[in-house]
Amino acid sequence: MSSTPSFKRLPRAVREQQMLDAAVKVFSRRGFHAASMDEIAEDAGISKPMVYAYLGTKEELFIACLHRETARMMLAIAGAAAPDLPPDQRLWRGLRAFFGFVGAHRDGWAVLYRQARGSQPFAAELAAMRARLVDVVAGMLDHALRARDREVAATELEVVAYALVGASESLADWLADHPEAEPEKTATRMMNVGWLGAAQLLDGVTWRPPAD
Repeated sequence: MSSTPSFKRLPRAVREQQMLDAAVKVFSRRGFHAASMDEIAEDAGISKPMVYAYLGTKEELFIACLHRETARMMLAIAGAAAPDLPPDQRLWRGLRAFFGFVGAHRDGWAVLYRQARGSQPFAAELAAMRARLVDVVAGMLDHALRARDREVAATELEVVAYALVGASESLADWLADHPEAEPEKTATRMMNVGWLGAAQLLDGVTWRPPAD
């Protein structure tokens, strides 16, 4: 009898998703440098040559993981934050979708936020992900301002959006380490921190330092 493992034939798209699922798990545990293609192949239940044939080198596989998890996250947010909702509801639903993604895909978040950030070759991928989030949030704020016949300089919108995204990322990182925490309650906390300031921005209320 042959000792060579046999593998059930599956559609390429299905097989690739299996490989990405396994890779995300391994990369989240090990990090990029410590992860091995042997472990990823074993976790996926396939041969290592098949991983290379389908998704390329370890670096290419890691980037494929980043792209998939980013796409999943952005799709969840875009699907939740309908443009016809009031500004606070748009932001709330977007935050709920974001933290819901983190709660449901903790390994994916670890790869996106922790492993990619700690590996220089992937810094550009992480920056692109953050820029997309910032654009979404800035667009929400701009839409709300225009609905009130107000305009704010693009730089101001970008700064506020970066602040909201940065705070949300930090809180999401906390959520990833606390499986007992509820994503929706975490979104509510972020809403209370972020929206109170954003609402005042919409109303034209600003704080200025005292004159020297």
